[in-house]
Amino acid sequence: MLEGRCHCGRVSWRFDGVPDHATACNCSMCRRRGALWGYGHEGIDVHVDGETAVYVWGDASLDTHFCPNCGIVVYWRVRTTDDEGRRRMGINLRLAEPEAVAEIPVHHFDGLDAWEGVNDGRRVKDMWF
Repeated sequence: MLEGRCHCGRVSWRFDGVPDHATACNCSMCRRRGALWGYGHEGIDVHVDGETAVYVWGDASLDTHFCPNCGIVVYWRVRTTDDEGRRRMGINLRLAEPEAVAEIPVHHFDGLDAWEGVNDGRRVKDMWF
């Protein structure tokens, strides 16, 4: 189990398990956030506590949730459910304690130009700055 929380502690998430990878994306939103994303499904392996504010951008397929007090981006969630009734989410793994996520492999995703990814062997501990 992993846990993360925003800077002021008013919003938190719990991930039941450990993500098989984290994604570092360079799209216009992710590069500004500096997040490393882990993926799951709302109410299945991702559980959120606390009130968030929401930002919707572009094609309006995602809700981006952030703490209304400290402004930290906590997670994103798709606006529609899949065929199984699940709602996919991305949690900001940078909100977990560093040692809890240090060994998770990082996939780099070029969301700006090529819309493709690469895994170069780095782990989250190689991405802390």
